[in-house]
Parts: sequence; C-alpha cells; structure tokens
Amino acid sequence: MDATVFHFDNSYAQLPERFYASLPPSPVPRPRLIRLNEELARHLGLDPGQLGNESGIEILAGNRVPDGATPLAMAYAGFQFGGWVPQLGDGRAILLGEVIDVDGVRRDIQLKGAGRTPFSRMGDGRAVLGPVLREYIVSEAMAALGIPTTRSLAAVFTGEEIMRETLLPGAVLTRIAGSHVRVGTFQYFSARRDVEALRLLADYVITRHYPELKGAVEPYLALLGAVIDRQASLVADWQLVGFIHGVMNTDNMSIAGETIDYGPCAFMDDFHPETVFSSIDHMGRYAYRNQPSIAHWNLAGFAQTLLPLVSDDQEDAVAKATKVVNTFPERFQAFYAPGLRRKIGLADIREGDDELAQSLLSSMADSRADFTLTFRGLCSLNRARTQADDSVRGLFADGAAFDQWAVRWRQRLASEGRSDLERQTDMRCVNPAFIPRNHLVERVIRAAEDDGNLAPFDELVNVLAAPYEDQPGREWFTSPPRPEEVVKQTFCGT
Repeated sequence: MDATVFHFDNSYAQLPERFYASLPPSPVPRPRLIRLNEELARHLGLDPGQLGNESGIEILAGNRVPDGATPLAMAYAGFQFGGWVPQLGDGRAILLGEVIDVDGVRRDIQLKGAGRTPFSRMGDGRAVLGPVLREYIVSEAMAALGIPTTRSLAAVFTGEEIMRETLLPGAVLTRIAGSHVRVGTFQYFSARRDVEALRLLADYVITRHYPELKGAVEPYLALLGAVIDRQASLVADWQLVGFIHGVMNTDNMSIAGETIDYGPCAFMDDFHPETVFSSIDHMGRYAYRNQPSIAHWNLAGFAQTLLPLVSDDQEDAVAKATKVVNTFPERFQAFYAPGLRRKIGLADIREGDDELAQSLLSSMADSRADFTLTFRGLCSLNRARTQADDSVRGLFADGAAFDQWAVRWRQRLASEGRSDLERQTDMRCVNPAFIPRNHLVERVIRAAEDDGNLAPFDELVNVLAAPYEDQPGREWFTSPPRPEEVVKQTFCGT
C-alpha cells in the first residue's frame, strides 16, 4: 500500500482507448525535490508532508505509480503556426489521473517530462531544468495575478543529463489542470471523421466543464459559445498584463479556458504591439497584437469540428456555427475594454474612454515605455499634478506626450466622484507591481543550471505570489532589465 494517498477519481480513462495510450511514466535514476507547492497540494486534498518524503518524490518523478492512478498519454492533433499536423499528442507527458479538490472541482495531475510515449515522434520524452523552472515560475505568477491557468504542484530533478544544444540537467514538472482537453483534441477526431468520438468528447467536456449546458436546446452550439466566451476572457486577461503566449497553436488552446503550455512565453518590458519573443515565431504570427485574432482563428477551427454535431444539414450547421464564431470580437471587447478602463482608474463608462486608453498605449509604444511600470506608476498619481508624475513621465522617451495625455486623463477623472485614495486602491488591484520579467527568470535559470543554486528560484516564486502588493525591500524585482540583461528570445522546452 502506497503511503502517499491520492484520492483519484479518473474520468478521462473511461473514454474509449482511441482517446489515449495507456502507459506508465519512465523511471529516472536519482530523483530529488526542487520545490513542492504546499498550498496547492493542500487545496488538492493532498498531504504536503507525504508528497515531500521519499515515497512522494518517487511518484512526482515518475518512478512509482500511486494507487488508483490510470497513467495515460492523450491523443490530439493541431495547427502549428498555421500548418496542419494530424497527430501530436502527449509526447513527454503522462496524465496520472484526476482528483477532486477542496472546492469540489475536478483536477488533472500530469507529469511533464515523464518519458517517451507513442506520440513522441522524434523526441526523447524528457524535460530539462530551465523550461521546468520557467513553467513553474510563470504559471504560478499567472495564478497569483488571477488569470486562469494550469498550475505547478512540484518540480524534481531526475538525476540525468538531457541532450539539447548541450547536455542539461533533467527535471519533471507536476502540472495541474482543469483538464488537458484542447481544441486539437477535437481536431484529432474531426480529421478522422470519427463523429462518435466527437460526440463522446463534447459530452464529456460539457459534463466536466459546462454542466449548465446539459439542458440546452442545442448543446453543442451552446458549447461553442461557452468556449468562445472563456477564451475571449482569457486572452483579454493576457493583453491587460502584457503577456505573450508565444505558441498559440490549436493544440495549446485549452477547452477549459486556462492558459496552458508555457514554452517561449514572456511578459513585455517595453511596450510595443508587435513584440515577439519566441525563437520559432519567425513571421510574428503570435505577436502580442495578434493574440485576439489568433484566438478567433483557433476557435473557428474548433467550430468546424462541431459541425456534424450541430446539424445533419451541413449548410445549416455552417451558418449556425459561423454566427456564433463571429461573436468573438464583440465578446473579447466586452472583457478587454472594461479591464483597460479600470487600469487607468475609470469606474464609469463615458464616450471617449476607449480612445483615451488607446492613446496612452499609442504613446507608450512610440516611447517604448515599460508596460508594467507605466500602469503601476499611474496608481500613485493624484488628480492634481505632483512630483510623482515625474516617475511615470521618465518612462517615456517623449515626456511631453505623457504630459498631454495626463491633462486629458485628469479632466476625465474629475468627472467622477471617487477620491484619489479610492481610485488608487482599485487601480492597484489590477496593475501588478511584480511580474516574472524575462531577465529575472533567466537569472534564476542560470543560477540553477550553472551553479546548482535554487535560492534565487525560490525567492522569485515567493515574490511573485503577491504581485499586487508593495513589498518593501524587494523593489529591485520591479526594475526593467539593464541593456546587457535584455532577453530578446525565449525558447520551447523541446
């Protein structure tokens, strides 16, 4: 009997065998714990003490399959940078099973970097330390920011070296998700014209994520609308904090509406809509500016997979699905515009508000002003100009442009009845002081890979757990990179 107790309640494994490949994780030679997310463990109904002991680490490394687990690699397909790939699947991840957390929500427990699977293609099925630390840092930072995301329960060393460009230390990440069903999961069965599997998958998703749709007259059309709504909200959240996913392929779009697959992701320092970090995004397909339109494109692909379920009449199905898909821009703006107004301290809705906010972004882009520092700096300004203005003005290459905008902004603030304190307090709830800046993440990875020093990693994770709070003594974590620290490219873990 395993001493580490997981109260598994596995549902995906009850689907037909063509949905996945059943296999255990591949053992590693010398597992050692890097970090355990004790708060998340408790939320999942797990005992951090048991997870952190030798038996628990063996499970987190993939050396031991816990009682009740049904390990499997999920099948899916996807459009990668616009090109169709008919079979992808979990090439280096094993879903151990599902647990019900303390809120009654079903959560997947997956080991990422757990070895080769039938979907590995040319890959080795392993993960290296740097990308594991990056995903742990950024996914937990996103959770603290209040943005739907997969979570990181644990990271462990494997005690082996993995060949990438050079030999790098191996690691395994334990990822927690609402589920790992993707747009690409539907596309996998759609490409095979497997309508039975599409119906089973859609019914599974409705039961697990959208139970309120069970009584809908047209449940599959309602499912399309619900997924569009969650994705519109999610991408609006990304835009509002300057996050760039980097690989918005359809196999990286979660049906649950969570941010998933933190590869070459990054938060912007200097603001510009065309910003790209991913080393493999040569044409800027997934630039910051393009994220809403790419989400729209991906969701059109999702809609296409549902056509056989929407209606037996192809023309009727296309017309109905197209009508729903075309609501994405409006739904996105319904989330994004209020969020942007709140970031600049506006509580009421007035004509000209959107133009006022967009003119700030335009000036920021022209001056390459730091995205996070600009909005956080606005939180300290009053309706009357003070010396605090200089700290924000100094972020702009053209300080006069900020001055002109600030005059209009203050005129607009004066039309509302809120005090400076009330407005500033509200603004600090949506404008973080701390984000996982690229140079900080890179510094952490270098310390861990080059020197075996995990203290910087632990400190950064702890700082990012409270992104909206002022943290005296930690101000340097808010600073943009020096010229020699600028990270221009980020990379996939494979």
